[in-house]
Amino acid sequence: MGRKVTIAASTLNQWALDFEGNLDRILQSILEAKELGATFRTGPELEICGYSCEDHFYESDTFLHSWEVLAELLIAPLCKDILIDVGMPVMHKNVCYNCRVIFLNKKILLIRPKRILCDSGNYRESRWFTTWKKERCVEDFYLPRMITKHTGQRVVPIGDGVISTLDTCIGFEICEELWSSASSHIPLSLDGVEIICNSSGSHTELRKGFVMVDLVKNATMKCGGCYVYSNLRGCDGQRIYFDGVSCISLNGKILNRARQFALGEVEVIATTIDLEDIRTYRNSLRSNSHLASSAPSYPRIVVDFSLSPEHDTTLPTAVPIEWHFLLPEEEIAQGPACWLWDYLRRSGQGGFFLPLSGGVDSSSTAVIVYSMCNLIMEAIHQGGDQKVLSDLRRILANPEYTPKSPQELCNKILFTCYMGSENSSKETRARADALAGTICSTHTNIIIDKAVSAFIEVFTQVTTMLPKFSSNGGCARQNLALQNIQARVRMVFSYLFAQLMLWTKGRPGGLLVLGSANVDESLRGYMTKYDCSSADINPIGGISKTDLRRFMSYATKKFKLPILNEIIDAPPTAELEPLRQGVLAQTDEEDMGMTYDELSQYGRLRKIECCGPYSMYCKLVQTWSSTYTPKQVAEKVKHFFRCYAINRHKMTVVTPSYHAESYSPEDNRFDLRPFLYRANWSWQFRAIDKQVEYIASVKRSDSTESSLSLKSKKSSDSNVRLRSGVTV
Repeated sequence: MGRKVTIAASTLNQWALDFEGNLDRILQSILEAKELGATFRTGPELEICGYSCEDHFYESDTFLHSWEVLAELLIAPLCKDILIDVGMPVMHKNVCYNCRVIFLNKKILLIRPKRILCDSGNYRESRWFTTWKKERCVEDFYLPRMITKHTGQRVVPIGDGVISTLDTCIGFEICEELWSSASSHIPLSLDGVEIICNSSGSHTELRKGFVMVDLVKNATMKCGGCYVYSNLRGCDGQRIYFDGVSCISLNGKILNRARQFALGEVEVIATTIDLEDIRTYRNSLRSNSHLASSAPSYPRIVVDFSLSPEHDTTLPTAVPIEWHFLLPEEEIAQGPACWLWDYLRRSGQGGFFLPLSGGVDSSSTAVIVYSMCNLIMEAIHQGGDQKVLSDLRRILANPEYTPKSPQELCNKILFTCYMGSENSSKETRARADALAGTICSTHTNIIIDKAVSAFIEVFTQVTTMLPKFSSNGGCARQNLALQNIQARVRMVFSYLFAQLMLWTKGRPGGLLVLGSANVDESLRGYMTKYDCSSADINPIGGISKTDLRRFMSYATKKFKLPILNEIIDAPPTAELEPLRQGVLAQTDEEDMGMTYDELSQYGRLRKIECCGPYSMYCKLVQTWSSTYTPKQVAEKVKHFFRCYAINRHKMTVVTPSYHAESYSPEDNRFDLRPFLYRANWSWQFRAIDKQVEYIASVKRSDSTESSLSLKSKKSSDSNVRLRSGVTV
């Protein structure tokens, strides 16, 4: 009797609506699974059509083409004699479900719909899909004729069932079902299901990885069993990046895992387990055994197929591995770099254009592109990835090109430009030049003063008035307008250069303009609308200033870029106001009226802990009690919410950004809130003022009581001394 089973989990870089490419990647994963000896292959969520189709799920074409791809899989000779589990949308009785389709040798065995949908953060699944609410129930699904033609089947089961082979039993969860408090893996395990598959579309966030690993391990720690987690990888057309990390666990221990970030489109991990290890483990958990004896049963779809070979005694089984988590700075070095690569190769453009100011933000963006170049070099020269090489040659319009170094590649892909003005310092230009020279980007320096003067001249001709900086006697409105002209001129120059720089080099196509506003600046609104923060994409738009500094310190050693130390130490500045005797007169934190560390705290309280002004004050008045008085905390909270309110409209046009931080203020997908607020927050701020007065009155009361107590104590001490004959 067979007892050893080899299972394969696929990590795929799918693309929404790329049915041809998605089919090729699924077939490649099946081929690799069979080469690794697997008899069962599972893959990520909605892998046939791509996860991020969004409102295309309202279109009948999406369902039609998904069935067409499934038909291709059913008849592919490659799919013979291997149990396959793929993901696609299915409409049943005019209701759309996010489903797994399990098939074997041209026969569909089961369609398993998702039972718990994700509607938090970046996800809106219930906008397009419905949950399958008929627990432990299957019913008839009538197949399209294009499928019946190949399978001979007219009806197949759809619902909450499991697959029973000759040697084991397989059950299913889909993404959110693992994260939910009502996960299916416990009742499945109690009903004797030994292998549980989770097909996922889970995105990356800084410091999030350990959560998923704990969930996968705990899914089989309590009840035993094998848990097979398959996740998407890459950018399939959205701001989020699916981070792979498919893995296989047994009885609470990880046996195998895929890489978190990689340029490869297909990665398959296969693991051989001994089914008897599951049975022995479960039998030793006596309380679970008693629960299992009364557990309700799932409908079983019986299939005349064995996952294990008949004679498998010499087949080696996997041993547990230790999971090494990436540090946040390593995640920044790899995640946004992979996201940029996907965006570049799928956009049809020839590289990136970046306004490089010499500050932390734009320098971080440049280093992330340089990290991408390093990853491309590794994939080509160490991994032998011909798909990466083919994509690179297409991007550079050179069918013979093979990169020799990251610097050489960066010179062809990244175009940087220092856009100086009379308000710029020689130090920032020197830092920008040094960084560009070290990573070998194609770098230029321009002065924007003539363009700025032209705008001011037109305004003066129309109004006969000449705006001035505040340092020259102008008011705050004049000062801000003059700063914004410079910022917006830089955006115009960015797109001019991005569209024409490849033309000057004799290369076809254009460049993607990279933005470099961090998540804290977006939260505070510390940017000019339609300035050089407006771009095609922004790899650091979901990353805090604090984490960017950590990343820069890491990159200094990782990529041997000592110039980054100078950039980290320099005070962040927009350099939009006149210098004072050639010395910097403007800093970001002074302009904002808050530090970047404070901004991060505001962001986490606002988004993650769901705090309004009053709740935020109540938390911060304790957190900052050793640094600020209650009244100072109140003023800081009020200042933040005023700035947040008057600048929220900027989030409606914020550059699409790589999602990395759980408190991102990004309006289009993640943080759905108004963009027109009552900026004085009169009711909310009044509640804060009452709390400030209450705290002050409590302190006065405590002080009075303490004073009276002290007087009473002194009086008591005097009486004691008098009674004892001591002269007072």
